[in-house]
Amino acid sequence: MKKAIILSCTFMLLILVLATSCNHNANKNKDGKDSLTGHISISGAFALYPLTVKWAEEYMKLHPKVIIDISAGGAGKGMTDALSDMVDLGMYSKTVSNEEKQKGAWWIAVTKDAVLPTINVKNPEIKTILSKGITMETFYEIFITNNIKKWGASLGTKNNDKINVYNRSDACGAAEMWAKFLKNKKQEDIQGIGINGDPGVAEAVKKDICGIGFNNIAYVYDIKTRKKYDGIEVAPIDINKNGKIDAEENFYNSLDDIMAAIKDGRYPSPPSRELFFVSKGKPQKALVKGFINWILTDGQKFVNEAGYVLLSEESIKNEMAKLK
Repeated sequence: MKKAIILSCTFMLLILVLATSCNHNANKNKDGKDSLTGHISISGAFALYPLTVKWAEEYMKLHPKVIIDISAGGAGKGMTDALSDMVDLGMYSKTVSNEEKQKGAWWIAVTKDAVLPTINVKNPEIKTILSKGITMETFYEIFITNNIKKWGASLGTKNNDKINVYNRSDACGAAEMWAKFLKNKKQEDIQGIGINGDPGVAEAVKKDICGIGFNNIAYVYDIKTRKKYDGIEVAPIDINKNGKIDAEENFYNSLDDIMAAIKDGRYPSPPSRELFFVSKGKPQKALVKGFINWILTDGQKFVNEAGYVLLSEESIKNEMAKLK
């Protein structure tokens, strides 16, 4: 039985190697040089931007005559640009609406990440926040109703420091997912000072010891060190509402810890979610389809490295079917 299993695994590996070789050779000239050429334009969600840049860099190494231009501007811009044929692909970090579908939106999931509530590492109640956490209901009273205005009131202490709430001013998936987590609200329901872009909110929180906001993972954790950026901390969610952060809720120390929590469902969804590429109708350019195909196959090896979560094998199979 063991020999049969080993032979089966070896056979599958051989098929994968041959398939990869065939795909690679298909892009070769008679002289052995890469023949793939062309231009791909991408815009949209800050959430997907760092990983898309990584994918583009690696793809262009394989195909030096391919140029991939990427710009971040929020999920809303990504969808708008895609539907108006301004770009080949839009980076999108929220659920595609019925209205967008009616306009011809086509979408494909490529990875997963999450939105995290962020505070300043020197918050006056930092020890209490990290030990007790904050419940979804309390976040709701801070971000939506604005009924809780003081840090002490949010934690049951006597602290009178004002909570300074930071929100996103651009149409974005991070705000939609955070609002959806807060009793299925919408981005426009979130209160606070509007800041453009993920980097802007992260910077605002870093500069304000009484600030609170929300950020995508890539703007909280350093990909190289796998630790949180200086000045920023995650306000842990008291998921079971027992007034403390239990061991099973304590997964914010490193990038790898939070990624594992998203993958196995310990971190709630929303605000964790899939990230997408969108276009107006299924992409027709062979170059674009080839790039997406590579992302869902060989390109998946860069997902964890870049601080994102792999799609399940079943999800990848379903997404690949959309390209056919």
